[in-house]
Amino acid sequence: MKHSTCIIVAAFNMLIAVGAGAFGAHGLKAILSTDMLAVWQTAVHYQMVHALGLFGLGLLRAQWPDANLLGCSAVAMLFGIVVFSGSLYALALSGILWLGAITPIGGVAFLVAWGMLAWCAYRRQSSASH
Repeated sequence: MKHSTCIIVAAFNMLIAVGAGAFGAHGLKAILSTDMLAVWQTAVHYQMVHALGLFGLGLLRAQWPDANLLGCSAVAMLFGIVVFSGSLYALALSGILWLGAITPIGGVAFLVAWGMLAWCAYRRQSSASH
């Protein structure tokens, strides 16, 4: 993913997360159970955190244009947002409990994305010291 695309996707995800947070706090508060509202807020929280992660990846990608692993990390992070937060949003709205079984796939994508970022930074540090 190019750095500019990463920043655009990050901003779009923040826009969605802020809107979803407000919708949950105002529009769903009277409709969802306390447990399902907590599920909704977890989805919002992880979407916001990882949208900021995407923003950071976009900035790093601009600084390290040769670090292709950052683009892979961004794709994994976006996949994580869609699967993790998306499944939790769907679970909260539908009450279909098996959707919670999909959520860990998104969590693994987050772990992979952060791991790729760490590996990329480590490799750059190692090559700079030689």
